[in-house]
Amino acid sequence: MTSGTASPETRTTLVRMGRGGGLNIVGALTNQGSLFATISVMAWLGERQVGRYATCFALLSLLGLLSLAGFRSALTRFVAMHVADGDASRLRGTIRLGIVLTVVASGVIGAGLALAAPWIASLLNDAQLTGPVRLVGLALPASTLSDAALAATQGWRTQRPFTLIGRVFEPLLRLGLTAAAVALGYGLVGAIVALVVAAWAAALLAAVALHRQMRFTPPARRRYDVREIFSFSMISWVSALAATGLIWLDTLLLGALRNQHAVGVYNVATRLVMLAVFVMAPINAAFTPHLAHLLHTGRLEDAARAYGTASRWILTLSMPAFIALIVFPEQLLGYFGNGYATAASVTVVLAVGQLVSAAAGPCGTVLNMSGRVGLNMVDNVAVLGLNLVLNLVLIPRHGVLGAAVAWSLSLVLVNIAKVVQAYLVVGVRARGVRLGRTMTAGLCAAAAALAVQRWVDDWVDALLVGAPVVLVSFLAVLVATGVTDEDRALARSLARSARRRAPGRGGRAAVAADGTAAGSAELRVDV
Repeated sequence: MTSGTASPETRTTLVRMGRGGGLNIVGALTNQGSLFATISVMAWLGERQVGRYATCFALLSLLGLLSLAGFRSALTRFVAMHVADGDASRLRGTIRLGIVLTVVASGVIGAGLALAAPWIASLLNDAQLTGPVRLVGLALPASTLSDAALAATQGWRTQRPFTLIGRVFEPLLRLGLTAAAVALGYGLVGAIVALVVAAWAAALLAAVALHRQMRFTPPARRRYDVREIFSFSMISWVSALAATGLIWLDTLLLGALRNQHAVGVYNVATRLVMLAVFVMAPINAAFTPHLAHLLHTGRLEDAARAYGTASRWILTLSMPAFIALIVFPEQLLGYFGNGYATAASVTVVLAVGQLVSAAAGPCGTVLNMSGRVGLNMVDNVAVLGLNLVLNLVLIPRHGVLGAAVAWSLSLVLVNIAKVVQAYLVVGVRARGVRLGRTMTAGLCAAAAALAVQRWVDDWVDALLVGAPVVLVSFLAVLVATGVTDEDRALARSLARSARRRAPGRGGRAAVAADGTAAGSAELRVDV
């Protein structure tokens, strides 16, 4: 994985990746920050209420993906194709087919969820989940409509509606309403009602955004390419469902095999760790269309460099947070209260698994963009099965720590498999990752953190003492070992894109100029 010298054309591509990722990073940071703050608000109510909220959120995520049936990625891909071809008939037919089918499916599943709520609550050993689960059924159609409509808008090669509505507006509104509900004493039910209101508000805005994109499409008789769309969407759906199941399966099994207290403790640790990898999704989203173009045109060497650049930036930007989580887990968990200190070992195990995932980079996206969606699907289904078996074996014996080991081990194995497959099957190995340089900087920063650990007693000290020591030490070693021209150019591009978000200056027009094409569900979960 040597660095080498990139051609001017490749450097331009890498800079465009940075420009396309700037707004995505702002949205991802807002989204993860809002989710973290929401869990923090729920933590005021105790571990069991956090667990119940997390269980409801897991149900909404899994059933939302079930309702979409792969149309999230299909809408983005086929809308982008029909926009490029100027085919108004197929464009209108694809959007009508995707929106109607997903909304009808989510309505039926939502109604079934409401009727089955008492049985689901009994299955999860908690009768108090009956009401919240019914409310999830009410939120499901809105969440599905929002996802489908925003996925369609991405086909016009713009990230603005997806990011501003789905990653900024909805999470912030949900956070504000949740905080108000908890403060007014409405507890868990108030928090789930807040989720329902935010979902419907986002769905309305998403529908308006899609309508605005369609205004300039000429009137035409709708044409439905049902077979082609379903063929693509079914493979993507199975793959994304398995990947999302890997995220939420342990939460649901903890509730069924243990209790909601365990679910609450586990999800606080999970949410803390996910803050470290918030950069993964936006960098993947900026990287994917360029990789698709390079692979399609047979430029494997440039594709390898783009793959390596994305991997290097994901690992570099997330490494300081991983070090802080591994060295100061108990102190950072103290932010949520004394009841969560027992999750320190869980946090470390989860952080190690995500660190390996970050080092592997967007290996799943490499398989998808090379046309190996079937191989990626097989990987995801296989690792979901492995995770299920590990959870069933480890949770009864070791509780939340067993769930963490099962999840991290599954994540490590599937990422190793995909890195090997990208090299052997696609012929692409990440170039320019500079893994040794990043790991050296990380080890030096960890040593510095351990040196000051005795003076770090709580989460305030961890943020004011531990985090600055980690960050300064890490950056100092990185600078001392050399910063590449690509890094400087990409950093300037990311900063410029994050500052200039107006449509005429780095927003919609800049994304279109980049040639940023369709995203997909797999971008959100690259396993």
